[in-house]
Amino acid sequence: MTTTQTQTNELAIEVRALRRSYGDVEAVRGVSFEVARGEVFCLLGPNGAGKTTIVEILEGYRTRSGGETRVLGMDPARGQRELRERVGIVLQQCGVQSDLTVTELLEMYGRYHARRRSVDELLELVELREKRDVRARNLSGGQLRRLDLALALVGDPDLVFLDEPTTGFDPGARRQAWSTIRSLCDLGKTVFLTTHYMDEAQHLANRVAVMNEGRIIAMGRPEELGGRDLRPAEIRFSLPPAWSLGDLPDVPCDERALDGDRVLLLTKQPVLAAQRITTWALDHDVDLGHFSVSQPTLEDIYLELTGSGEENQSAPAEEVVR
Repeated sequence: MTTTQTQTNELAIEVRALRRSYGDVEAVRGVSFEVARGEVFCLLGPNGAGKTTIVEILEGYRTRSGGETRVLGMDPARGQRELRERVGIVLQQCGVQSDLTVTELLEMYGRYHARRRSVDELLELVELREKRDVRARNLSGGQLRRLDLALALVGDPDLVFLDEPTTGFDPGARRQAWSTIRSLCDLGKTVFLTTHYMDEAQHLANRVAVMNEGRIIAMGRPEELGGRDLRPAEIRFSLPPAWSLGDLPDVPCDERALDGDRVLLLTKQPVLAAQRITTWALDHDVDLGHFSVSQPTLEDIYLELTGSGEENQSAPAEEVVR
């Protein structure tokens, strides 16, 4: 996470033993978590895990079957205008009047709010200054998503829900969107993010919660989720034909293997191991090709956590995670 937002000890969201059933199907099974003000909190999970149900309950669009929820200190089920004024929502698909210009849309939506941000400020924030007089129907897909974000921010909300905000974006547009989302943190906003992109969660989130089969099965900082920071790192490189695995220096490692000319070392001390190997290579004038050091990615951990159905089914029905 590279943002510079300031978190406080106050809570933007409190969820306690939340449940939601559809007939005999339990979509959400006793989920509990908290989101601090100023935090970027990301909810991950496969389709059908219960993410959308939780988000819709927090937004006030769906009722809960049990448990408690508080959003900015209020119960979203009550539909209070005060809460709606303080929450911005960017859905996966948003429809706007396509014959209006960007400026006209922002001015129109701004009239619905007691407090509002200026059009110029919003255009600067979402990088649409040069499109201010362009009709919505003539915007690209990425520009429309940035307009969606601007419309969600027009009322200067304290909390912003972003549901798959960069789906369908090309890599360049996704990076631009990340920059915009990071700028929300500089404004002191709290962001509740759902995404299928692991690099997006890694880049933006302070904390990540992984859902599966209606439960939160892991929660933590992206670099620590599922003990990621404690897993062995992989050091890979190729050796010239004159050198073998036995020629390498002693390094702290759990495993070493040679496949053709490719060496793989698994180590929990990657800095020390890499230093000894590279020093040895320089001392012996050995060219180590394709040298790399890597740890399990967030995607590796996510797939591991969500890939074992038997484990998840054996979890307790009610789970409190902080």
